[in-house]
Amino acid sequence: MSVERQLFPSDPRHAPLLRALLALDGSTTRVCEALAQRPVTVQLHHQRQTTDVPVAVREQLGGDRWLERVTSLHAHGRVMMDNLSYTRLDAVPDWFLSGLDAGQAPVGHLLGKLFVQREGMPGSADVAQALWSRVGLPDTRASRCYRVVTPESPLMLIFEVYRDGMVQR
Repeated sequence: MSVERQLFPSDPRHAPLLRALLALDGSTTRVCEALAQRPVTVQLHHQRQTTDVPVAVREQLGGDRWLERVTSLHAHGRVMMDNLSYTRLDAVPDWFLSGLDAGQAPVGHLLGKLFVQREGMPGSADVAQALWSRVGLPDTRASRCYRVVTPESPLMLIFEVYRDGMVQR
């Protein structure tokens, strides 16, 4: 699947949109769909269960087994965002893992079925590198890191980067 991937535009007229995207505390997937004016396509680049994660993941999530997943959301032939997530396997229900394993639904749709909160986190060079090594085109200016927590425990650590597909041509 060939989809165009470009850096988020540096044109100052797009700065308010980038500030809003970086400040989101709700579902980024739903914002992508609103901007695209249609459902987005999920491209699954990589997914595996692992015990080998960056130190920041261990520190922020706890646990000893995680699902590492790299995806892109795109519409109209352009990448809107690239995303790396680590999910603590002992903290999610089976139906949630089944949804992730299917690789079809954006994480935001699955999280909508759980009571979760998002907490902004400082980025980690190791976590960022894990995304850049899969999708290329680093862009720290348009990136953010956050943790998804439930009332019971931390659930996910997510690092995402917004791309020019967020801006209409």
